[in-house]
Amino acid sequence: MTATLDTSTTIPGGLSPDQVERVGAELDAIRQEVLASRGARDAAYIRRLVRVQRVLELASRAALVRSGDRRLRVLGTVGLSLAKILDNMEIGHNVLHGQWDWMRDPKIHSSTWEWDHVSPAAQWKRAHNETHHTFTNIVGQDNDLGYGVMRVDEAQEWQRWHLAQPALNFVTACIFEWGIALFDLDLGEGLSDKRGLTPEKKAEVQVTLAKARRQLGKDFVLYPALSGRAWRSTLAANATANLVRNLWSHSVIMCGHFPEGVSTFEQPELPAHETKGEWYVRQMLGSANISGSRALHLMTGNLSHQIEHHIYPDLPSNRYYEIAPKVRAVFERYDLDYNARPLVKQVASAWHKVVRLSLPNGWLAETNRRNLLPQLRKLTARTP
Repeated sequence: MTATLDTSTTIPGGLSPDQVERVGAELDAIRQEVLASRGARDAAYIRRLVRVQRVLELASRAALVRSGDRRLRVLGTVGLSLAKILDNMEIGHNVLHGQWDWMRDPKIHSSTWEWDHVSPAAQWKRAHNETHHTFTNIVGQDNDLGYGVMRVDEAQEWQRWHLAQPALNFVTACIFEWGIALFDLDLGEGLSDKRGLTPEKKAEVQVTLAKARRQLGKDFVLYPALSGRAWRSTLAANATANLVRNLWSHSVIMCGHFPEGVSTFEQPELPAHETKGEWYVRQMLGSANISGSRALHLMTGNLSHQIEHHIYPDLPSNRYYEIAPKVRAVFERYDLDYNARPLVKQVASAWHKVVRLSLPNGWLAETNRRNLLPQLRKLTARTP
């Protein structure tokens, strides 16, 4: 669903300018409640979580050193997968958003934190915090929207290579952290310029390569070497943990940004006069939630509350669960769709959209078992 951001007439969602500003005021009030109540409980939460993650990773790696024992190998692989997910999702992503900077703890601060990820923290913050969260779901400006390689909206012209979109999306899921690192570098303009990369961009590439070498050396050289004769099983366990983390994080991000019903926006340039209320409404309509248990919310980094996260990216993630009913009530008061479904339904919806947009507009809806062959011939006729 595409909306044109023309605030001179109407706002996406059918709201009047006055209603948009009232939405902004109500959401600001929720934000101020959280800011005023942050304290020891929140600080204890993130410190405890960091300790648990580190103990879990250490115990898992210790089990893998003795991975000649099959049971220990399975436990170590599962534990390491969980530790990597926690490090990336609930800890790394949220710390780098500055959600815990108010604690003034140099060990848990966005300016000092480095995560278990190929993408260097500083480059990720620029691409994610400064670009994605500013231009959320604006086609051509928010590169998170399909990471610049997928057809994400019906208004985009369909081309033959879009048929490969589902396969491309699956490959991206398997190597997700590497895709993020390349995306964060934003090499497109430099590679298309005959003059090549700027010195600044070359320096960023070197920083990313150095981080990648450290990551590869840690998981695929150091820890397997520590396992001695069991190095092969440790190597396989580390590769499995990375794959599980990539598939999980990709699924969570897909659920928050790409399922059916999430709006995308067309706008040549973000206006300097965009109000806070207009920004809020764009975040509200351009995000979706995953409903589920507290354990699910933890393992998603509370990005199961993607709507709340997009509205309040710098509030402590443990508060999203608490404020979600208040945010949902704002949606209901203004007759806006609060897009929330269980994980399986949201993943299926996102993949349905990937497949649907890999085909010409309307092709999937027009196709059934009885007319499949004619429809395939029709599709083939459209491709040179």
